Amino acid sequence: QVQLVESGGGLVQAGDSLRLSCAASGRTFSRFVMGWFRQAPGKEREFVAAISWSGGATYYTDSVKGRFTISGDDAKNTVYLQMNSLKPEDTAVYYCASGIPAILHTEQGYDYWGQGTQVTVSS
Repeated sequence: QVQLVESGGGLVQAGDSLRLSCAASGRTFSRFVMGWFRQAPGKEREFVAAISWSGGATYYTDSVKGRFTISGDDAKNTVYLQMNSLKPEDTAVYYCASGIPAILHTEQGYDYWGQGTQVTVSS
């Protein structure tokens, strides 16, 4: 059974940092892409970042480039999202996902999702 479990969310102030973790089990994740998405209140879920586990290539949405870093630890089967210089507009539930998406920034192709972790950034 494939499971993705996020952790690390919380309430922080603007300018602070957080590191989200996504612990994965149940599949050989080196064959897949791992992505982070987020959903703010009243908005659709949107792509944040992705990493191609085998090659290490990373991809980011424009609004987080230079502030967020996605990385993976093969030994721990865990993917991280380091978030620096957080802004109130980063407030959302953050989800990790695993799959083989044809287009990285769309949900299609990510076949397993975590339960989400709340990130709240106060101004």
